[in-house]
Amino acid sequence: MTIATGSRHSMAYVAEVTYGTTPATPVFKPIRHTGTTLGLSKDSIQSEEIRSDRQISDLRHGNKSSSGDINTEISYGSFDDFLEAGLGGTWTTNVLKAGVERRSFTVERFFSDITLYNRFTGAEVNTIGISVAPNTISSVTFGMMAQGMDVSESLIVGATYDSPTTTSPFDSFTCTLLEGGVGINVVTALDINLDNGQETTFVLCSDETLRPSIGRSNVTGSMSVYFENKTLLEKFINETESSINLTIEDPAGNQYEILLPRIKYNSGQPDVTAEGPITLTMDFQALLDSVTGTNIQITRTPV
Repeated sequence: MTIATGSRHSMAYVAEVTYGTTPATPVFKPIRHTGTTLGLSKDSIQSEEIRSDRQISDLRHGNKSSSGDINTEISYGSFDDFLEAGLGGTWTTNVLKAGVERRSFTVERFFSDITLYNRFTGAEVNTIGISVAPNTISSVTFGMMAQGMDVSESLIVGATYDSPTTTSPFDSFTCTLLEGGVGINVVTALDINLDNGQETTFVLCSDETLRPSIGRSNVTGSMSVYFENKTLLEKFINETESSINLTIEDPAGNQYEILLPRIKYNSGQPDVTAEGPITLTMDFQALLDSVTGTNIQITRTPV
């Protein structure tokens, strides 16, 4: 008996021209990943009939939801399509800003040791979570919402697969961080999160969602810093606008610059829980910047 193992699991995707429809003879791109929870779930509908024997007489499967996370290590050129889709923008001269363009994919999970494919159509990037912390590989998590899923033991007829990218992942050592345009060297962790606020839309006579509705481009985050002076605390107290600019670089010299040009801090409490260094947790909200015309901007610089 063969049991599926994580070491034999792979993922791939192809852009859809029509939402929810896999292109003919698709050319799949591999997804480098560290884990995933992308899967199908169903609501259940239980009969409310009251019986003298106290039994439940019936249960049906209800609406289907296909969603989950794709966890990855950030590497240059590996996830530009997902970043573009999540921001709703278009790479223009290697610059990406938030926009209103919607893109969908067919995402395929392959369990090679049991030769089984799980395919998700109409998959969109609903959330993006970027995390940078000391002594770690920098990570990004893509939260996906899909229209449907099917299971197959066969390749799609005419499907081909590109080779995966080979760029090294970014780490937390080779980077620069500016806060308010000034270098800052007391940050212990930085998380940047984008949420598109997608919601499923179900209708009568179907158990699958229509294309989910989409909300605003909501970029938030949190920065943990050692408490060394009043500068950041006063920005929170006085509601002073600021900015965050993170540039990460891989061993070959490829770079991503992630710019939040206009933010406001929503917290900055110097809690004391032990006798060691005191840190501030600075939660922030990114806002539309009149100069760049966006709340988030990503610039890629290849070698």
